Amino acid sequence: MQKEMMMKKLILLSLVFLFTVPTVSYAVGMELAIGGCNQSPQGDISYKSDDLLDLKSDLKYDSEFRIMGRLKLDIPVFPNIYLMTTQTEFDGTGRKSGDFEFGDKVFKGNTDFYSQLTLHNYDIALYYGIPLVGLVSLGTFNIDVGLNLRVIDFKTEVRQDDINNAESKSGTLPVPMLYVAARFRPIEGLTAEAELRGVTYSDNHLYSLIGRVKAEVFGPLFVAGGYRYESIFFDEEDVEIETSFNGPFFEAGFQF
Repeated sequence: MQKEMMMKKLILLSLVFLFTVPTVSYAVGMELAIGGCNQSPQGDISYKSDDLLDLKSDLKYDSEFRIMGRLKLDIPVFPNIYLMTTQTEFDGTGRKSGDFEFGDKVFKGNTDFYSQLTLHNYDIALYYGIPLVGLVSLGTFNIDVGLNLRVIDFKTEVRQDDINNAESKSGTLPVPMLYVAARFRPIEGLTAEAELRGVTYSDNHLYSLIGRVKAEVFGPLFVAGGYRYESIFFDEEDVEIETSFNGPFFEAGFQF
């Protein structure tokens, strides 16, 4: 239900924007895609403590398949708009040797505990294409540059039912990032794309890399597949997360 509501909000936002922008004589391009991504987690997390919980060995997280969606609006004169959302959530029953602290609670070692980590991402980028690049390459190669705002809805929870012990923390983290993308269209109907979103500030960093191959199948419809890599380190609100997620993805959509 939450995923369906998220996609409905994404589509509704795009339609509202299209109908509220002042009418111009220029054509507005649109690309909408929905798909899924396999996410394999690595790294660790802590909360108000130096006790690190490894996502693999302690929390026992496995790869998960999650929904992703994106919408691009190519608007003459105004900055182009790129909306994207990715759902990231892991949970499992883990075990750690020795007692450990998480938040204001102490959990028993060598005893099973349940945990959950949620990092839902919502991106909005404003960007322009570099006209000279497309002109020189006769339209086969393009580069886009702009700014991206990523909003991270995060939640981490540890629960040990045997001793009636639980601790959790949630929050929302807005992160401004640089956005750079490149597209190569060697033949009609086939496009290779690369996207980079990244920022480093204080001791924190956030990098997102996407490689995609897109094939047009019929009219405005296309299918695409690729690989995605996310690297995150942030120490905010007493929560320290150093992790990476990577895996293949596929999507289908339309463009005009």
